[in-house]
Amino acid sequence: MGLTQPFPGYRRPGALPVRDPWQELAAELDAWSRAGRRATFWWRDDDAVAPTPAFVRLLDLADTQDIRPGLAVIPATAQPSIFTAILGHPGVAILQHGYAHTNHAPPGAKKSELGDTRPPAVVLAELAEGRGTLSNLSAGQALDVLVPPWNRIDALVAAGLGSIGITGLSAARPRAARRDVQGIVHANTHVDPIDWASLRAGGDAFVGAEAALGAAIAHLAARRRGDADAEEPTGLLTHHLVMDDAAWEFAAAFMSATRRHKAARWLDPARVFDAGA
Repeated sequence: MGLTQPFPGYRRPGALPVRDPWQELAAELDAWSRAGRRATFWWRDDDAVAPTPAFVRLLDLADTQDIRPGLAVIPATAQPSIFTAILGHPGVAILQHGYAHTNHAPPGAKKSELGDTRPPAVVLAELAEGRGTLSNLSAGQALDVLVPPWNRIDALVAAGLGSIGITGLSAARPRAARRDVQGIVHANTHVDPIDWASLRAGGDAFVGAEAALGAAIAHLAARRRGDADAEEPTGLLTHHLVMDDAAWEFAAAFMSATRRHKAARWLDPARVFDAGA
């Protein structure tokens, strides 16, 4: 199915026999094909604020692969020029990445902007302001979808999203259901090619093909077996500002490989958060 060529950055350790993660991905998609089913994917990229060279590279990759990402834009710091850059790429969607991507968690706690350290009304007021900013500047390419910074949101804040016009929510890990009790559509990400621990220590950004593909295969297999929501598209999460060449090359190879398989289909963000993703 065109998935047998290893990613250029994938290294086999010495002469030891190891699994080829690309062949394992092919095998999983073959299983979907034999079952007469289609494995869906979608792409989210976080922390967009300006049309940097990395952002231009992202849009070029989207055009080359003919896959439209959901760009999680930070409203409080987004430069007007980023919206101008996006305008030339129909189908690319703008998602709301919190308000200012500011950590309000106490020292020692996991980072969170939308946590429980502030009154929910205060957090929701900020989000409403950010939603207005994106709506005014995006020329119709913004979806009413919230991406919580660090993929964390307090339950009381989440419960109030509908009151400020938010209709979709995207975090990480397999979703519990497509819609929650407030009617908010959930579609998360499951494949992160960044090794955050290595990056914080000054090392390489790319987590490696085996780990990244392992995450993709695990979610696909869980969907196929019924251990996860079969209708949730497998989400690729990128961070254009921190990606090294190996991470970029992996993203391109992953997109190319899946696009060539008859059992795979990439969805635009508007489709993911609309009817019947």
